[in-house]
Amino acid sequence: MSSKISKSIELKSKGAKLLPSLAQTFSKSPSSFVEGIYPVYAEKADGCHFLDVDNNKYIDYLMALGPIVLGYNYESVNNAIKEQLKKGIIFSLPHPLEIDVAEALKRIIPCAEMTRYAKTGSDAVTGAVRAARAITKNDIILYCGGGGVWDDWFTVLTSRNKGVPAFNKDLIHVFNYNDINGLENLFNKFKNRVAAIVMEPTVFEEPRNDFLNKVKKIAHENESLLIYDEILTGFRISNGGAQEYYNVIPDIATFAKGIANGMPLAAIVGKSEYMKVFEEVFVSTTYGGEALSLAASLATINEFEQNDVCGHLWKLSSKFKDKFNEIAQKNGLNSECIGSYPRLKILIKNQSGEDSLEYKSLFLQELVENGIFMHPNVVLFSFSHKMDDIENTLSVIEKSLKMLKKAIDSNEVKSKLKGNVAKQVISMLPS
Repeated sequence: MSSKISKSIELKSKGAKLLPSLAQTFSKSPSSFVEGIYPVYAEKADGCHFLDVDNNKYIDYLMALGPIVLGYNYESVNNAIKEQLKKGIIFSLPHPLEIDVAEALKRIIPCAEMTRYAKTGSDAVTGAVRAARAITKNDIILYCGGGGVWDDWFTVLTSRNKGVPAFNKDLIHVFNYNDINGLENLFNKFKNRVAAIVMEPTVFEEPRNDFLNKVKKIAHENESLLIYDEILTGFRISNGGAQEYYNVIPDIATFAKGIANGMPLAAIVGKSEYMKVFEEVFVSTTYGGEALSLAASLATINEFEQNDVCGHLWKLSSKFKDKFNEIAQKNGLNSECIGSYPRLKILIKNQSGEDSLEYKSLFLQELVENGIFMHPNVVLFSFSHKMDDIENTLSVIEKSLKMLKKAIDSNEVKSKLKGNVAKQVISMLPS
């Protein structure tokens, strides 16, 4: 165990007796990283950096799993929260900010004629699914995406499905991105039974052969709804999300990460003819109109309207991706950085051509020991990252990849690992 993170290790021992998995989301638990080398607890953060409890400073490329899109401790958002705090947090009646944020979302998101608030992305997508089933009187959901929505209707398909009624598995079926034939086959199999297509409009690849328009056409031909999960594409790919970027407008969409720069808020948005169902469908939460998060969201949206936030994210991610791939190729590594927008993933492949968590763990170990914090599955950027941060990171990456190549060639990857190999948090079960 590293003495550099001694306080983290001490707190981890204490927390293990009180907190199952030590974190409130599996993706932040110690086993998700190189356990024993990665810090376990953060203390404070500013811009694109955070300090752990041992006072080590890192350039962050996880950004709290995505919600921090402007940057930590962002002044205009903080000020909005402080001002609202003086007036109150939550009330016995709705607050005008509920209208203000809905108007702002309508301004920037093509389908957002009306809004229903939630607190998490999972709750928002689940609410959208419930609405689709109420509108169509059908139950089957056809899904395409990287996961990340964890309520019962979806979790049943994953490796962490304990406690979820098995019947849910009969109601959700997965199709592959860019596979329009596979989607058509599912509609043929479940004719007149499909409530909605729920999909991330992109994960790590671009739509091909007019895929998104074809998906929408199939949905409407079968009197089903098209629901976009824009939890990650929202406030990253374009101000109005992937629907604006690709100009394919869904019936309903869900937003969360990035919507309030870290404050807990999510939104179901959509066309009025569909959203009015929420007057009857029970999607209701005491904290949906909590005013601090709404104030933060309004300030966040204002920043996107006043500054080219998404353009900055694209510039950084393009530089990172192109340079990483150049370095990997130059050093003869079977490795690449993939992603179609400012949400990237690094692949480091073994002799079988599979993404290797063992190889990646050694690579990440070298990064974190040099002040670069990354998750095994995603690389995210914020408006507070500067090109100097990217250049410094790429310099460390070049050294780390050279070391990894030598370790692979000499069969020393395991012996050079000082911590545990990172574990995959969740996986989709075979269909």
